[in-house]
Parts: sequence; C-alpha cells; structure tokens
Amino acid sequence: MTTSEPMDAEAGSAVRESAAPGEPPRTVIPMTPTEAPAASRATGLTAADVAQRVARGEVNDVPVRSSRSVKEIVRANVFTLFNAVIGALFAIVLVVGPIQDGLFGFVIIANALIGIVQELRAKRTLDNLAVIGEARPTVRRDGRSQEVATAGIVLDDVIELAPGDKIVVDGTVIEADGLEVDESLLTGEADPVLKHPGDPVLSGSFVVAGGGAFTATKVGREAYAAQLAEEASRFTLVHSELRSGISKIIKYCVLLMIPAAVGLIVSQLLIERADVAEAVRRMVAGIVVMVPEGLVLLTSVAFAIGVIRLGRKQCLVQELPAIEGLARVDVVCLDKTGTLTEGGMDLGGIRLLDGAAGPDGDPAAGETHVRQALGALGGCDPHPNASMQAVIDACPAPDGWRGQETLPFSSARKYSGAVLSEPDGTRSTWLLGAPDILLPDGHPALAETESLNAEGLRVLLLARSERPLDELAGQAGRVPGGSPGRAPAPAPVAAAVQPLALVVLEQRLRPDAGDTLRYFAEENVTAKIISGDNAVSVGAVAAKLDLPGAHSAVDARGLPEDQERMGKVLEDGTVFGRVTPQQKRAMVGALQARGHDVAMTGDGVNDVLALKDADIGVAMGSGSEATRAVAQIVLLNNSFATLPSVVAEGRRVIGNIERVANLFLTKTVYSVFMAWAVILTHVPYPFLPRHLTLLSSLTIGIPAFFLALAPNRERARPHFVRRVLRLAVPFGLIAGVSTFTVYLLARAYYGAGDSTREAETSAATLTLFLIALGVLAIIARPYTWWRLLLIATMATAFLVVLVTPWLQEFFALDLQGRVMPWVAVGVAAAGVAGLEVAWRLVPRRWPDLPAAAH
Repeated sequence: MTTSEPMDAEAGSAVRESAAPGEPPRTVIPMTPTEAPAASRATGLTAADVAQRVARGEVNDVPVRSSRSVKEIVRANVFTLFNAVIGALFAIVLVVGPIQDGLFGFVIIANALIGIVQELRAKRTLDNLAVIGEARPTVRRDGRSQEVATAGIVLDDVIELAPGDKIVVDGTVIEADGLEVDESLLTGEADPVLKHPGDPVLSGSFVVAGGGAFTATKVGREAYAAQLAEEASRFTLVHSELRSGISKIIKYCVLLMIPAAVGLIVSQLLIERADVAEAVRRMVAGIVVMVPEGLVLLTSVAFAIGVIRLGRKQCLVQELPAIEGLARVDVVCLDKTGTLTEGGMDLGGIRLLDGAAGPDGDPAAGETHVRQALGALGGCDPHPNASMQAVIDACPAPDGWRGQETLPFSSARKYSGAVLSEPDGTRSTWLLGAPDILLPDGHPALAETESLNAEGLRVLLLARSERPLDELAGQAGRVPGGSPGRAPAPAPVAAAVQPLALVVLEQRLRPDAGDTLRYFAEENVTAKIISGDNAVSVGAVAAKLDLPGAHSAVDARGLPEDQERMGKVLEDGTVFGRVTPQQKRAMVGALQARGHDVAMTGDGVNDVLALKDADIGVAMGSGSEATRAVAQIVLLNNSFATLPSVVAEGRRVIGNIERVANLFLTKTVYSVFMAWAVILTHVPYPFLPRHLTLLSSLTIGIPAFFLALAPNRERARPHFVRRVLRLAVPFGLIAGVSTFTVYLLARAYYGAGDSTREAETSAATLTLFLIALGVLAIIARPYTWWRLLLIATMATAFLVVLVTPWLQEFFALDLQGRVMPWVAVGVAAAGVAGLEVAWRLVPRRWPDLPAAAH
C-alpha cells in the first residue's frame, strides 16, 4: 500500500459514539455536509407491505447452491458403468448360484458407499459453515429496527448499516453518515468507496466505516452477488486422470467382454456339452476377472483415507479426486493477504521528526509522549481497523488523557483525528494519517516514507495542530475549485499541523509462510503471488520470505490482454500487483494454455470464476459462501500452510495407486488371454469365480490395500494408463501363457474328465497364484520389513487354504498326486524368471515409468 493508502479497509474506523448513562456524548465530526444523515428518518415497510411482497414472491430467496443435492450425489455414485457391469454379472451368479461365486459383487456396495458418504460429509460441513456465517441484517419495519434472517428480506425493505455489516442485497443508499463500503470481494479494489444518498450498493460488499441505511431494490436471484454465484454454480467435477484412466480401461474391458462372453457360452454349451448353470458360472468367471473392480474400490478407499487424514488438519476436501488434482498442480496462484500475511499488523517502530523531542531535547521523553498520544487516539476509536489496532496493541490508552471530539477516518480524507486533553490540561488536535496528505511537498520525511513503502511497510504520520478539529475536517472535505467529497488538497491541512513522528507498521507474516513456499519450490511447484495491492509492496513482502523473483514485481495494469503474450509474462514473473478480478480469470486461462495445471486460492466473490476455471480451487473457510461452494478444497483453519499436506497426500495416493494398478491390470491381461485361449482351443474354462476371488484377494486386493497406504513422495505425472500397461501387458501375458500351459498339461495327465476337473483347476490355480505372487514381489520393491512380511503372509494364507479340508471344499481345490503340483511349481518358476527379465528390460526402453514400478 502506498502512502495514499495508510489505513486498512478490513474493518470500520469511523467513530459513532453512544455515551454511557450520565456522561455527555462525545462530538463526532461528520465528513462533509452532503454526508450528514437524512433530515427525516425512513420508517420502513409496514407488516401489511411485507405480507404483500411475500405473496408476490418479492423475497430474498436464496439461489441454488453450487454443490450437488443428495439425490444427485447418490445417483452419480450408484449409476456408473463399473457398477452396471459388475452388477449385471452379480445378478447372473445369484440366479445360477452358489453364493460364494458372487463374492465380487459386494465391491459395488463398498465403492458406492465410500463416494456417497464422503460427498455427503463435505456437503454437511459446507451447509454448517453457511449457517454459522449467515448475516442477520437489521431492517426497519413499522418504524422499529429488528433483525431478520437474510432470506426474510423483501423488496423495498429499509436496511440499516453499521461498521462491519455485510450488504446482503442490492439497493440504493437513503442515509449516509460517513458511509464507506468495501467492494473488494466484488471488484478486487482494496480501497473503500464513499457512499452518498442515492448511490447504489451491491450485495457481497460490507461496511468499513460510518453508517446509514439503504432501500432494497434487487433481492434473491436478481442481486449482483447471487447472479455472479449462479454463473459459477453449474457443478463440475474436478478432472481425475486416475478415474478417467480407470474408466477408459473399463470401457475397453466391456468391448472385450461381450465377444468373450458369447464365445465362452458357445464353447461351454455346444462344444463341451456342459449344463447351463455350469456354463454360465464359468463364463462369468472368465469375464468378471477382466474388470479391475478392486482397482476402482481401492482408488476410492485411498482417496477417502486421504480425505480423513486431511480432515484432521482442518482441510475439507469436497470431491475425492481433488487430492489427486492438487498433487498434479505445477503452478499455485496465491493472494498476499491470508497466505503470506495474517490479517493483523504490528507496530514496527516510531521515528521522531524535528520538534518531537522532550522538553530538554530528550528523544526518550519525546517518544513516550508520542506513544501516549497514539494510545489516546486508539482509545477514541470504537471500531479500529487493522492499522489502528496495531497502534492500540503497542500503545495502550494512557491515564489522564481524554478525547473530547473525534474525526472518523475517511478514504477521501486519508486521516482520522481527535481533540485530546492531556493530564496537564493541554488541549490539542491530533491527526493520524497519510504522510503525503499531512506533510508539505518536499518535506524530508516523504523520501523516508517512500523508502519504507518500498520495503513493504505501511507508514502513518502523527501530527498535532492548534486549529479546531471541525476546521481541519472542513479543509479536507472542500477542494478549491472542486466539489465536496473529492480527494483533499494537501496544502491547507499540511500548513496547519506540526508533524511529530512517522508510525511504521509492518504486515504480520505468517510464521509458516516461508516453509510453505520452500516446500513448493523443492517439489517443483511454482508459486505466483497475485494481489490487488501495490506491486512494490507485495514484492517487498514476498522478498522477506526469500521468494525467487520477488524483487521484480509486475504491475498487472500493464499486462497484455492477448492470452499468449500474457502467458509469457506470467511464466517469467513471480509477483503481480494491482490485479483485477477479470485479470485473475484471464491469468488462470493463460497459464493453462501453456500446459500448466493451476491451483487458485481465494476467499471473495470476485474470486469465484477464477477458482472455477482453475484446475483446483482452494477457498478459505472464512471466505464467501459462493467461494466455498465452488472450490474443491476448503481450508477450514484459513491456513495456507495446510496446502503442502494436501499435495503430499495426493502424491502418496497417486504414486501408490499407479504402483498397485500394475497388479490389477496384470489380472485383466491374463484373464483376457485365458478367455480367448479357451475359446480357440475348445476346452472348459479352468476356473470358477470363487477361484479367481481367492487369487485376487491374496495377490492383489489385500496387498494392494497396504501398498496404497504406504508413504510415497513421487511427483504425479501424466499418461497413467500408458505407463501402467507397459508393465501389465508383458506380466499378464507371461502369467496367462504359464497358467494355460499347466492347465493343458493337467488335462492330458489326469484324463480331462468331469471327475478330474477339480484337479486340473487346482494345478492351474497353483501356477497362477505363484506367478501373481511373483508380480506382487516385484511391484512391492524396494523391500522393507513390512513388505516382506506382507508377501510371506499372503503365501502362508494360500498354503492354509490348500491344507485345510473345509477351505478346500469351499473353494473347490484339490491337488492330486505329486507330478502335476511340481510341474505347476516348475512352470511358475520359469514364469517368475520371465517377469524379472521383463521388469528389467521395460524401464530401459520406456524410462518414464513410475519409480515405484522399478
């Protein structure tokens, strides 16, 4: 902020005194005559008027929220292609039985429940936030003031305004007493706007100084903020390469399943002469294994666990894939306030000017006197903004000082003031405001002020005058040759005051901001600071945090409008100041056009469209309802430092899912091979669904669950499907060829009769288990104690099934003799050797495979 912006617009600083009983009221100097309260106070609508407007529908009905309804959430998670495929096969098994061949069907329930519960949880949290943050405006009805709910406002209601009040509908000002409105959430402009009777006010803004009243002219969906929110309210799911990749794989599987199902049925019924139930069961076994149903479930589980972990850190993830999205982000756009800095400020120092020393020229006595005056000024302000609050925190109100008249701060005047009576009876006028207003041109302190501003500091000037406060206020409000209310001419005020000290304020840096920026730098995520404040000031703050490029801040008012040229400037720059809401959205688009995945943080209505256009929108919990609704991630604790946890969690999920996807897709490949091998060779399908459920659980499902939750900091990369298939295809073919070879050998050895089918299946099952265990052993690398224990546990569990009678019967497994079991082991050993060769050769030809896979 430059010297012409000495006071914050974050909270009101106007003095509107209501004296305690028995005390005379303190005099408040109005800003200008045109801003005085209306002569006749509006009484507002009557109860009958309100009833008529309610009957006509002229009420402030709340626009439809941008989050999905409960019905939409349930429908989106239940009616999916995956659920349709698995559900149809499950229904078939329920008809032909037995139930143990339909265990795979319960994946549908688990997968749908995880998605539904998570989205409902996010929706409930958002709705609770909306209720907590809902404003209750004061309206005048039947001549009395009363609070009503936001939805209870009707057209033509008279709504009162005081510092800090949120304007909830559009309207026209009818009373103004130094009324200043912050419209930054709508326009991005940091400076408050002075309002006069007849001026419009827009919903989404709030009062920072003064007070007044306005008449509601647009309510409900016609209000400005509501229209802006509705423009962004069409719900869009964040793009998930994992989910889209898995969906693509499922579509391919469906295309393969249809001819495979027909071929298997024909093969089993017409050629093998099997009964219908047996043919259907083996057909289902042949095609259900083609669908990586466990991968879909595991992805949802991994995302859900990530959401729970982040929830403990006060981070609300509204959509499961949002974790993945932020992990893929390579550019994050941040605002200065709320990310690098906290809302408050600190008094950085007091620099005495000539004439401010004590009676004997003692600087210490002079500073003590200045601090007392600052404390007395702060004590006169019942609604201090961030700048004044910093003064109050550092300089408590002194004993013996009394304020007799006060002058509210005004963005038009650029200073506030009070008449203070000191303990010795001295009575003087004290002013606190912008140095370039209170100092004459050429004063040496102005150069010092500019230097301090360049360092990201805010500077106020404390001055004293013997002139009456109302006279100084009149000078400030009347510009020679101009109209009342315009920017004041500095000369008349500067000539009437004695400057005493520069009050240096520094923005309060978040203690974790530096570590957060360093984390992003280490993870190759570029941070862009995009702020509506002065570029030099923002750059100075960023420089304190050692952000690269902070000293070359760019004023966004000079940015080219062409997307390509804007993108080039954004690539080269790091800090951008004076950015408008329209530019925020354009900047996101320009970065995306250059191939970046962009995350955008924001809290105001003006950020809504930029958040929605970004690949990932991150909103603060204290932000506007519209912002929280369209963002995929809400930081409930308003802490930017939570973002590294989200990125780390996303990378853990993505890296591990890519790792275990090799297990699932290996199964898909060998199942496709087995199905077509059966069709072409005219032999019965070797497995029942229960066999493949057992194998999938021990070599894929259970191990994948543990592997998916392990630490993993690998950066997310594109082309998920292509990278996974490069290993899954050779692995799956080796497993399929080895297993089918053993199956054919077993048929030849045992005689290929109905009585030997269980023995043939058992030999093939043993081979497939050992090779699948070999795939697991490769994917689990690098080894740790718990990964070795996991592999050993799965091998032991399969051995238990083979030697336990009732489990043998349940899973229809019976290894007969010694020859074929050892043949199965030998072929499996050769297959595992082939897996090792493929694992070592594939990464050399395709080096972009994930590190977790090799």
